[in-house]
Amino acid sequence: MDQATIYLILAGVFGLFIAWGIGANDVANAMATSVGSRALTVKQAVLLAAVFEFSGAYLAGGEVTKTIRKGIVDPAAFINEPQLLVWGMLAALLAAGLWLLIASAKGWPVSTTHSIVGAVVGFAAVGVGMESVAWSKVGQIVMSWVASPLLAGIIAFLLFRSIQSLILSTKEPLQNAIKFGPLYLFMVGFIIALVTLKKGLKHIGLSYSEPQCLGLALATGILIAVMGLVMVRKVQTSPDDNQEFNNASVERIFAILMIFTASAMAFAHGSNDVANAVGPMAAVISVATSGEVASKAMLPPWVLLLGGIGIVIGLATFGYRVILTVGRKITELTPSRGFAAELAAATTVVLASYTGIPISTTHTLVGAILGVGFARGIRSIDLNVVGKIFISWVVTLPAGAILAIIFFFLFRSLFS
Repeated sequence: MDQATIYLILAGVFGLFIAWGIGANDVANAMATSVGSRALTVKQAVLLAAVFEFSGAYLAGGEVTKTIRKGIVDPAAFINEPQLLVWGMLAALLAAGLWLLIASAKGWPVSTTHSIVGAVVGFAAVGVGMESVAWSKVGQIVMSWVASPLLAGIIAFLLFRSIQSLILSTKEPLQNAIKFGPLYLFMVGFIIALVTLKKGLKHIGLSYSEPQCLGLALATGILIAVMGLVMVRKVQTSPDDNQEFNNASVERIFAILMIFTASAMAFAHGSNDVANAVGPMAAVISVATSGEVASKAMLPPWVLLLGGIGIVIGLATFGYRVILTVGRKITELTPSRGFAAELAAATTVVLASYTGIPISTTHTLVGAILGVGFARGIRSIDLNVVGKIFISWVVTLPAGAILAIIFFFLFRSLFS
């Protein structure tokens, strides 16, 4: 068997491994609020995410993927020795996959993007040279550690405060939930449509101008609001004036709203984050088949299929561990609180895609859940769990880098 074939097989195996890690860790984050608030059971969340994550990954995951993950390394550094890029990207896939396995087993919600970034930076800086790394990009990513959870937290805080003042703390919470519920659902449809149009569909050759994006998003928001209104009116509510009865009915309404946010977030996440697995695979496949470093690599359909399958298997096998950490251990979530957190996380992703800030789904959602917790008071947050999550975030970049350096030199000694 020639080396090119071996590289292709290893790229497939390691790509499946990291896609599994994305499913076990990142996807679990996207579904955690739905499970934590008991709007969905773990089994329902896994099934829903499997359908929408796979659809997003396969249908909108990208015909063409950047060879070098987000411009973190300079392709010119590998022109004379393309095999260095192959060994490095294989090392990055294996290193990030292994770190995600460790984190998922511990129930830590870490960033897939940062795992891959750390791994790529590690092999490039040590194996090729410090000048081969775009350090300004790495600086941006480190800044996003603070920016994305902070922004999501502020939005979630404000959203939940609005739900409290418009619905939960009023004399007629049930009537107000029916009245304002469609307005919140319009926001869900509008924001998630924007995320998908802006970040997802360009991968399958569909790109829209800004006015077209806004028009389609407005139409989607209205459609979702109307669908939600029909479903909300079918909810079995109690005519009793008892506040507890009314609040239980209100939470049932928000549980319905969360099905929309969970499904749409899963699709958008699948279309966006499958690139973490297939980006480095594209680099390996391109060099192995052509023998040279190209600025872009055409992706065969089986690569996206592999990514989608890996994500679903990861979610089904290990996903529940991270779901429980994010959904139940940080702060107690009800459907109304979970809805605010999920909508805030989606909004942050949209803002980031419009401003070009590199952010992490994981960090964004944890920040949003903290924002909801703060809206209820600092005592409602388990600071011990939050501390462990923050430590796992800080460790992710160096952990990915160290593992990638070890695997890079291992592959170099095996194949050179």
